[in-house]
Amino acid sequence: MYLPKVYEKFTGKFPDVFKDYKQLGQTCRSAGPLDAKCQDLIKLGIAIGANSRGAVMSSTRKAMESGATKDEIAHAVLLALTTTGFPNMIAALQWVDSVLEES
Repeated sequence: MYLPKVYEKFTGKFPDVFKDYKQLGQTCRSAGPLDAKCQDLIKLGIAIGANSRGAVMSSTRKAMESGATKDEIAHAVLLALTTTGFPNMIAALQWVDSVLEES
């Protein structure tokens, strides 16, 4: 799996913080009834709303790994249009497309 250099640097510099952060994420994922694909598509939507290029790209990769199709991912991006606005949705679409082209 692709990991940005800044992410790797952070995990090396602050291993205890990373370990706790990772555990929190796992605890949150297991706290409810949503399956992994649904969780990953929701996380993609949140990343789009935050206008976070890295999170959008990471969430796209994770959604694909959990079984989301390219059409499902594109639909998740499209749904952001009326909530986050056209420019934000278009930026996210570009980031998602760059990940989808890698696969």
